[in-house]
Amino acid sequence: MSSEETEISRVKIKFVIDDLGEAEGELVRHLAPRTVDMIVRKLPLEGRTALWKEEVYFEIPVKMGEEKAKSTVEKGTIAFWPMGSAICIFHGETQPYSPVNVLGTITKNLELFSRVKSGTKIKVEKC
Repeated sequence: MSSEETEISRVKIKFVIDDLGEAEGELVRHLAPRTVDMIVRKLPLEGRTALWKEEVYFEIPVKMGEEKAKSTVEKGTIAFWPMGSAICIFHGETQPYSPVNVLGTITKNLELFSRVKSGTKIKVEKC
């Protein structure tokens, strides 16, 4: 695969978390192509975090139904939650409240998400 193809199929992003720092991640198109495309087109996005068990999530202005939705995810997963129109980051062993479209993984500083408080401002942008 050429580097151009890799770039098209994988989008490097970063999460800027107020008062905590930055985490990096990667969106992988084949996991949920329409959802990833729609989110990438809207970047940068920002919101205020909400917490559920070992998951940080925040609402974004994207409406999308389930696409290859999963009801179990790995620690470090970045996902889109159709029911809540939100991006979710799973920083522990928690499973989603309802099925999510898996978008990719956190590649750096996953531990920051365990220190996020409810209502913290978070921004997602392309690296």
